[in-house]
Amino acid sequence: MPRTAAVQEFTVAHLARRPGAVEVGGFVAGFDPATTSPYVNYATPKPGSEPTAQDVTALIAAFRERGLVPRLEFAPEAAPAVEPALRRAGFVTEARHEVLLCTPETLTVPAAGAPDVEVPSTEAEFAAVDEALAEAFGGEWPPSAEGAARLRRTEENGGAVRFVRAGDGSCAGAALCTAPALGTAELASVGTRPAHRGRGVAAAVTHALARTAYARGAESVWLEYTGEGSRRVYERVGFRPHSGRLYLRLDG
Repeated sequence: MPRTAAVQEFTVAHLARRPGAVEVGGFVAGFDPATTSPYVNYATPKPGSEPTAQDVTALIAAFRERGLVPRLEFAPEAAPAVEPALRRAGFVTEARHEVLLCTPETLTVPAAGAPDVEVPSTEAEFAAVDEALAEAFGGEWPPSAEGAARLRRTEENGGAVRFVRAGDGSCAGAALCTAPALGTAELASVGTRPAHRGRGVAAAVTHALARTAYARGAESVWLEYTGEGSRRVYERVGFRPHSGRLYLRLDG
């Protein structure tokens, strides 16, 4: 199983692929000029980074000059000196998540009767996936043309988007996976509309995306979870406990 640093190394490589990525004092900030979303625009430290106060100040400035909230996501164990440096600058905890990881050896076969999983290809299908995920996550972000476009870019740039179609032709649930980097890939935004929960949608798209990532060269796939219900779904697919991730932000 990959060491904790492998997930952090992947995060660095993933953010470096962003169109407006910059490197600041041992950090990589993955900026995307197409959106101001803090869930897209964030930074992460390189494994083993030991930032100075000046490094942190420069990182904050990189966010402020773009009108963005300074925000980081990282595995604390991979860069132990980073959290104290950020705390001294006023960063506070936004969330702590656990990481689960799956390899081809642990991936399980879907249960009989699992829903069919599809690949979106039309503008209407990408828009339907964006709308479904917005609803699945309680309106944390509104569906938009930009959101649908980001999903299409994910599919076209080496990542993958998969969804289950509802009986009325809309999207019942979906998820996405990044393009592999350094032997691993991140599976994210696993969401099912409330009316379609309990029918195996999340497990089906998770399994399909993991298989796709392996076929494209990934040796493992990882994800974060926040609730015991979702953890049980992922463990049935073959994901196992791996490490933790910390989200910090600087408000005001």
